Amino acid sequence: THWKILISCWVWIPDPEEVWKSAELLKDYKPGDKVLQLRLEEGKDLEYSLDPKTKELPPLRNPDILVGENDLTALSYLHEPAVLHNLKVRFIDSKLIYTYCGIVLVAINPYEQLPIYGEDIINAYSGQNMGDMDPHIFAVAEEAYKQMARDERNQSIIVSGESGAGKTVSAKYAMRYFATVSGSASEANVEEKVLASNPIMESIGNAKTTRNDNSSRFGKYIEIGFDKRYRIIGANMRTYLLEKSRVVFQAEEERNYHIFYQLCASAALPEFKTLRLGNANYFHYTKQGGSPVIDGVDDAKEMMNTRQACTLLGISDSYQMGIFRILAGILHLGNVEFASRDSDSCTIPPKHEPLTIFCDLMGVEYEEMAHWLCHRKLATATETYIKPISKLHAINARDALAKHIYANLFNWIVDHVNKALHATVKQHSFIGVLDIYGFETFEINSFEQFCINYANEKLQQQFNMHVFKLEQEEYMKEQIPWTLIDFYDNQPCINLIEAKMGVLDLLDEECKMPKGSDDSWAQKLYNTHLNKCALFEKPRMSNKAFIIKHFADKVEYQCEGFLEKNKDTVYEEQIKVLKSSKFKLLPELFQDEEKVLSPTSATPSGRVPLSRMPIKPAKARPGQASKEHKKTVGHQVSLKIDFSSSQIVKVLNLYTPVNEFEERVLVSFIRTIQVRLRDRKDSPQLLMDAKHIFPVTFPFNPSSLALETIQIPASLGLGFISRV
Repeated sequence: THWKILISCWVWIPDPEEVWKSAELLKDYKPGDKVLQLRLEEGKDLEYSLDPKTKELPPLRNPDILVGENDLTALSYLHEPAVLHNLKVRFIDSKLIYTYCGIVLVAINPYEQLPIYGEDIINAYSGQNMGDMDPHIFAVAEEAYKQMARDERNQSIIVSGESGAGKTVSAKYAMRYFATVSGSASEANVEEKVLASNPIMESIGNAKTTRNDNSSRFGKYIEIGFDKRYRIIGANMRTYLLEKSRVVFQAEEERNYHIFYQLCASAALPEFKTLRLGNANYFHYTKQGGSPVIDGVDDAKEMMNTRQACTLLGISDSYQMGIFRILAGILHLGNVEFASRDSDSCTIPPKHEPLTIFCDLMGVEYEEMAHWLCHRKLATATETYIKPISKLHAINARDALAKHIYANLFNWIVDHVNKALHATVKQHSFIGVLDIYGFETFEINSFEQFCINYANEKLQQQFNMHVFKLEQEEYMKEQIPWTLIDFYDNQPCINLIEAKMGVLDLLDEECKMPKGSDDSWAQKLYNTHLNKCALFEKPRMSNKAFIIKHFADKVEYQCEGFLEKNKDTVYEEQIKVLKSSKFKLLPELFQDEEKVLSPTSATPSGRVPLSRMPIKPAKARPGQASKEHKKTVGHQVSLKIDFSSSQIVKVLNLYTPVNEFEERVLVSFIRTIQVRLRDRKDSPQLLMDAKHIFPVTFPFNPSSLALETIQIPASLGLGFISRV
């Protein structure tokens, strides 16, 4: 192929400051030329050297008449500089934050409130076709609502992007749209309850980071249910991978979860006197970031909004006070100090005030709690030992306990929100909204960023498969001449993380070693992947870090703390003390720990739960109770994300709604699986098992897609499924 670029053509050249700069060609390019004669827009002439190896020419600029198009697919040239320039022109010249790219809506976060989300705007978009109006989140929501009603197909909106891109706000606007246009099927104001779940979840699951003052530190998927007349009848929320470490540690200029600062700001209220709270700078768990206040945010006022939302969702005042009591207890627990006796043991000062307050709030015995904060029980085949622990281990155990209490409280609140949103009539269809944490890279990246970025790799893979595959199928269906695009596949990066001998596999193995350490794990990573995997690198100046080339960016991860965070060990005796509490709500948080796993978790053996149907677990054998507290976080991340991908596939391809699963799957089928699993070491649960084939017909709703066209991603590991 011979290229010819003529005089007066405009091209884009890389620039270290502006990323891309536009330049005019002054002299015709002929094959074999090593430089281009260019003139920048500001009038400066330069010679642009072509890469001698690739001889790749710079990308061409679009004609001025196309710049500012509201759909990127209308551009003559669709490459990185063209996309960025078009978005920049729309945003800076016209204050337009939304642009289409085919079926995808691209949104730029303006970091200010814009007057484009009122009820009049909602009414303007209601009933309109997606291409007839300016790009908007309401247009996407209307398209989902319309397709659900017209085609009788469940819909899903996936909101993705880097941290601080505005995902949570976009998800809230989509939910508000559905609540406004659909109305409620009853006088119970269900749509108000659905929207009221937002301030509650933000208070307990969002925090200030260096990238975002209201960053979601968990992922959530909300299914909004509709009746046959497409009015809202309820909702159900699933949450993923809460960032528990934030409860006990915050980086500089970051905060803990909003709810802690709302509590401290409301400490003077009469009903909060018994919580013995004070300024956020008094508590270890809220002062580490050195940034307890967010500009323009009144935490005391936000607390009022949180409490009003709880009331609207039917969480009584007594339960609310119970929640605040536990949260205050966590803050006081963080102030508990330890003194070393020697290198292997420690003690808590007598009548230590923070521990006294914690025990009073939790309704547990001071002496018992003090003992188990400084000791642990070791069981062998024949004997049980009580062993003192060092000051460092005691601090880690205290923090692990605080994280565990918070995570259980978080799940308890989610359960109660779901009970309040549960539909009282049969659900006909639903629209799902997935809002998951965005890709992150900071100056110091640890285990949390690794998990978040891994989740985003999986989501990006799902996005690529869905968008490109659907678009190309549409072209083929309409018999339009079309060359199939070989789109970017990030499976190699996913393999690096989750495959056998991958990062997570080596991490779990190191956690099992008696003397396993972050340093030895780092060396195993280097030995296994360095110079063997193009996506893995070692920093020049460090033997305790590694670099992964993600789809979005290169990220350097510090190995320090990976093992401890992955183990996430909670000492069973501490939990037993809390379970013996006279305070009614506290034991309630821990009573479900031996139940069947939820859709957001998986068993250590790697099998994936088949449905959300609760199957009563068998009685736990002696020594089994502690397993829940010892499952590694990394292993849960891997399996959770695999299952969430399959859930998305199910939503998009219209399988049977989950709430109809119980009535559609025969009890005999469940019994068959239970018999198969009865002799296993873990409790029998409803699982898909690769070792056995069950000849079962699933009476699912008819799908508009032929079975042959449904592609099951290889990353789900479901190769054993065969079509019959």
